[in-house]
Amino acid sequence: MSSEKVHVEHCKGVNGLDKVILREIRRCSAEVYLYGGQVTSWKNAHGEELLFVSSKASFRPPRAIRGGIPICFPQLKSTGSLEQYGFARNRIWSIDLDPPPSPSDISHKAFVDLILTHSEEDMKIWPHRYDCRLRVALGPTGDLMLTSRIRNTNTDGKSFTFRFAYQTYFFVTDISEVRVEGLETLDYLDNLKNGERFTEQEDAITFESEVDKVYLSTPTKIAILDHERKRTFELRKDGLPDA
Repeated sequence: MSSEKVHVEHCKGVNGLDKVILREIRRCSAEVYLYGGQVTSWKNAHGEELLFVSSKASFRPPRAIRGGIPICFPQLKSTGSLEQYGFARNRIWSIDLDPPPSPSDISHKAFVDLILTHSEEDMKIWPHRYDCRLRVALGPTGDLMLTSRIRNTNTDGKSFTFRFAYQTYFFVTDISEVRVEGLETLDYLDNLKNGERFTEQEDAITFESEVDKVYLSTPTKIAILDHERKRTFELRKDGLPDA
């Protein structure tokens, strides 16, 4: 028997779906389902859940898992001919046993590399060859890092365009006690007003009614403050301009 901590565990989840559990010191953990390449749990050092998953989530393909961090690719909402958020969240990803070198901090021992490649069935609805790679890493202090790479593998050299997003569901308490900082003075598209463009006038984003906005050219750091729980989510990102 070894006393060394198991950082990565492969096991079965809800309805027998394959998942990977990442663990770090001080009880920090994350769970990743191969279905959708989707993070469904992220817990801090106190064992508190930081992501929201709906009680109505079915965990039954081909329905997407409602909550966590769905991967939206190669389409967002109704911007193309595919289903609203693309098909990546409805596919079973594979564990990439030979990933390319990653810029992720090599001190991270709790990580998994996933890959999704084109299928002949997908080629019928989106005629492009690609591989989509995702590294999910849990840092020693409990930070969660997702790193994605999209590669064009068309044999004819034909280019393609795509959209990509992490559609993260954070667990908060009273939504009226939540504010988002870092988006002030930026332009945004309001999807409740047919995507019309406006400029944010408030010092912080608060929630008194339904909100569905895409902020453009956002900074590398955004903060979500949950006053009731006295918790702040700090989001840092690179390469994804909008929020």
